[in-house]
Amino acid sequence: MRQALTPLLDFRGADGHRAGEDRFNLLAAIDDTGSIAAAAKMVGLSYRAAWDAVNSLNNLFPRPIVIAAAGGRHGGGACVTTEGLRALTVHRLLTASIGEIVANLETTISGDPSVSFPAQSLLWSPIMKTSARNTYHGIVTSVEHGAVNAEVALKVAEDVVLTVIVTERSIDNLGIAPGAEAYALIKASTPILVSEDEPLRTSARNRLSGTVISVEKGAVNSEVVLDIGNGKTLCAIVTDDSAEDLEIRPGKRLGALIKASQIILAMG
Repeated sequence: MRQALTPLLDFRGADGHRAGEDRFNLLAAIDDTGSIAAAAKMVGLSYRAAWDAVNSLNNLFPRPIVIAAAGGRHGGGACVTTEGLRALTVHRLLTASIGEIVANLETTISGDPSVSFPAQSLLWSPIMKTSARNTYHGIVTSVEHGAVNAEVALKVAEDVVLTVIVTERSIDNLGIAPGAEAYALIKASTPILVSEDEPLRTSARNRLSGTVISVEKGAVNSEVVLDIGNGKTLCAIVTDDSAEDLEIRPGKRLGALIKASQIILAMG
């Protein structure tokens, strides 16, 4: 039986689950049921939370790990791709390995209250949840250095390259260089949505094009999710008035403007 972990070495959130565990449980359930709705019910997630998890996972991998067909809560289907099955296998192996490592560390430092081991910080993973609704895995293709800031090009999909402005100090601290893997974090309040029918000249370095796949209206703001291709999605928050003015609805093509200075880079 696996040895119980102390709170210091336990990578569990407030809900009692390990970081990222709920997403991979959902992925396994989708593989079993062939449906996001059925999988959500199986693992105890709402339909919306399940879709958010699927979109997040697809954004974190170079290729889609779940491909879904339209159908809503009670129809359609979903398929876990070869990439997704590989991710499930690796996650299971990694979870088992980390469990053994942490158990060994706990045994090593047990009985010595003076030893503090910040394991959760040292074993940080991009699977952890953040307040940024959009997180993309990518490869740094170029770094253009300046006196204070540097411009980084991050390829997150075959035809999607994000331009990011970071300080030269961050370049040194994070070890950002061409060929390095990195994650781009974009808050949902950051993208500015514009109509594809009205070309604009703006100072925003990033303009992504996508098709609206969902719109959820709130009391003041609306949450809009765009399919930007290659299995990637972008979540944006706009006011209800803006959603009405732009006539945002599923199937409509929109552009998303994102300033290079408003993207946060993280290294795994």
